[in-house]
Amino acid sequence: MASTTQRERRALTGWGRTAPSVADVLRPATVEALATVLTPTTPRGVIARGLGRSYGDVAQNGGGTVIDMTGIDEILDFDPREGTVTAAGGCSLASIIERVAPQGWFLPVTPGTRFVTVGGAIACDIHGKNHHCDGSFGDHVTALTLLTASGDLVELSPNGTPKEFWATVGGLGLTGIVVAATITLLPISSTAIRVDTERTPGLRETFDMLRPSDEEHRYSVAWIDAASRSRLGRGIVMQGDHASADEVGRSPAVPSLTPKLTAPSWLSFAPVLRSPAVGLLNEVHFRRARTGVGQIEAIEPFFYPLDALGDWNRVYGRVGFLQYQFAVPLDREDVVHEALALLHDAGLRSTLAVLKRFGAQSQAPLSFPFPGWTLALDIALPAPGAVRTLAMLDERVAEAGGRVYLAKDSRLRRELVEVMNPRLSEWQAVRRRLDPDGLFQNDLARRLGLTEANA
Repeated sequence: MASTTQRERRALTGWGRTAPSVADVLRPATVEALATVLTPTTPRGVIARGLGRSYGDVAQNGGGTVIDMTGIDEILDFDPREGTVTAAGGCSLASIIERVAPQGWFLPVTPGTRFVTVGGAIACDIHGKNHHCDGSFGDHVTALTLLTASGDLVELSPNGTPKEFWATVGGLGLTGIVVAATITLLPISSTAIRVDTERTPGLRETFDMLRPSDEEHRYSVAWIDAASRSRLGRGIVMQGDHASADEVGRSPAVPSLTPKLTAPSWLSFAPVLRSPAVGLLNEVHFRRARTGVGQIEAIEPFFYPLDALGDWNRVYGRVGFLQYQFAVPLDREDVVHEALALLHDAGLRSTLAVLKRFGAQSQAPLSFPFPGWTLALDIALPAPGAVRTLAMLDERVAEAGGRVYLAKDSRLRRELVEVMNPRLSEWQAVRRRLDPDGLFQNDLARRLGLTEANA
């Protein structure tokens, strides 16, 4: 078994390239080999890691063991009649799309990158542009196989083992390792998206356009300008649906597993991305937006525009960037307005700001989305005043009944975690049953005290 597991000690970060920590990284090639590396005496515990696209420290385990799951990446079964796929935990969403899209199926939920593993999608209960009507990723998982701390493979399902299943969905990898999952797919008649795109002059108009569009379109999202004070919150609202075969004629190709270009290791635009020049870049982006109704686009530019450049996070330089994402109730739009003003006044110009509306909440205790508005911001580092300003914003979000997305976090204060996640103790109780000795650990859990009761 040992010959099927690669071992290396190295420093790891999230996609934001912040807060590096050093761990023993193991890359097993089989589930059997994976089980042999789990021992209760493993120093500092174990955490699984996929393709490293979480922005913060959720897939890091400083001083401990990190299991790279990308060696266990098979598609185990695909039923094109029923529209289900069973894939290994280390299988990427890109691989699933490449397999199922030519036969008329698509992922029920996809984030802004297709380079995410099935295990990571479940652990973070990822969401997409269609949360308002289709929920999050875990809502479409019908069964999963979990490798527990005891070395047992346990079959979980939302009906048969609901507490354990929903604790694992959105459980940040801390209940065990997802080695396989069955997902219900979405039927499509082409690999194209019919898109309506419109500019808005301000944040209020952006909100006004998103509200009705969410009832009319499966996919809805807005890019907003977070850099220019006089135009703060103006946006580009994109609303989409899967196009019919009749609408597109020749269907676009399914996205390749390989990005078109890869950013070289020396590339860095960090000084520009931290400067007022971001406002000029936003102006260009706003004016160049191709507006119109019923435009036909391929899957890739609509869902995954950043995937066109491999390792695009390198443009932020070695210091990296923060992605800060929060959600607040639907009647608290004022917090979004305040957040943009607060960040601008502090000189923190977000290089990318995305606004959308969430729908119904998942049954998972730690799942991030709930009915409300969510704003995601990229902030280039170093950014003087960022820690203090974001801490102030955390307080406003918590007071409004909102929360920060833990799967992307690298700096939240632990005293706010329970306030933002009122079902935390419920999740901790199930986790203790699944992992009584606290084998599964990560930097995020230690920083926020998520597993202190059995760490």
